[in-house]
Amino acid sequence: MSDTPQDGEASFVRRVLIVIAIAAGVLLLWQVRSVVVLLFGAVMMATIFRAIAGVLEKRLRLPEQLAVLTSVLLIVGIIGGVAWSIGSQVSAQSQNLANTLPQAAAIIDDRFAAMGFGHPVAMWMRNLHSGGLIGSDLKGFVSSVTVSAASFLVLFFGGIFLAAQPRLYGIGLIKLIPPARRRLVAEAMEDSDHALRLWLKGQLWAMILIFLMTWAGLWLLGVPSALVLALISGVLEFIPYAGAITSAVPAIMVALVQSPELAMWVVGLYVVVHHVEAYLIQPVIQQFAVEIPAVITLFALLAFGLLFGVLGILLAAPLAVVSYVLVKRLYVIEALDTPTPIPGENKD
Repeated sequence: MSDTPQDGEASFVRRVLIVIAIAAGVLLLWQVRSVVVLLFGAVMMATIFRAIAGVLEKRLRLPEQLAVLTSVLLIVGIIGGVAWSIGSQVSAQSQNLANTLPQAAAIIDDRFAAMGFGHPVAMWMRNLHSGGLIGSDLKGFVSSVTVSAASFLVLFFGGIFLAAQPRLYGIGLIKLIPPARRRLVAEAMEDSDHALRLWLKGQLWAMILIFLMTWAGLWLLGVPSALVLALISGVLEFIPYAGAITSAVPAIMVALVQSPELAMWVVGLYVVVHHVEAYLIQPVIQQFAVEIPAVITLFALLAFGLLFGVLGILLAAPLAVVSYVLVKRLYVIEALDTPTPIPGENKD
């Protein structure tokens, strides 16, 4: 029996409504994209808490809820202990760094002038004070950094709630999926959680080792504010590629105030440290962590930075890990029916 014109019109209307609903959903997600990335940050915090809690459950036989609470207190205690033990030293070196960087900027500006390039640094500083285009961009950047710092509390407490009741939120999310696909989505979520946990484990070791090597090298070279500069290097190691370059800039500027020769030694130090990381540390870490193709990480850094600003840059690498796993699991394996390895599937 052939379809009537009314049936054809009804089918067309349904398709149009579906397209409108999808477009409205995409628009809504775009409007709340900052909330979405904050939610992912909370998931990452929960992954950290759950990873530590899992060890406590296994080693100390603690109940799940108590293990999560202990993991949170342990992290807060470690951060507080480190801040208490080296806080005064970091504060003094930070002040010295703040005083030294303008001197280094003036030296660099004079070098440019001697080579016939005028005074670009001085012009840039004037634009900052006059509120010019560059100054406006910097103000926007500083504002984004401030918002990101304030958002850390949301990430932290959101991570606690997610870690305390992971099944509640996981089941709630799965219920939004059509029943026929719920098992597949649940498996994909488990794969991405496992890969993210392994990536965070490897990244933590890389950050600690970069901090220690940089601190030792700067201290041996006699560079002022070595501890703060090493902390900057360790923290920015979380950001692929851009972090390594950015962390070297203040160290080179501080060394330049002392002498050009010291600045060259510092350049050599950072080159050596990051070559050791690339060819020695990372291969060892990847034995128990996950590795994402470099081009994916690089373009993820650019894409998430454009979409989400500073917070997107900070979370670009873990976002890339999760996205990479989900695309492989849900699209390559399921939709294309093409076997492919899942990052971290054979690692603990």
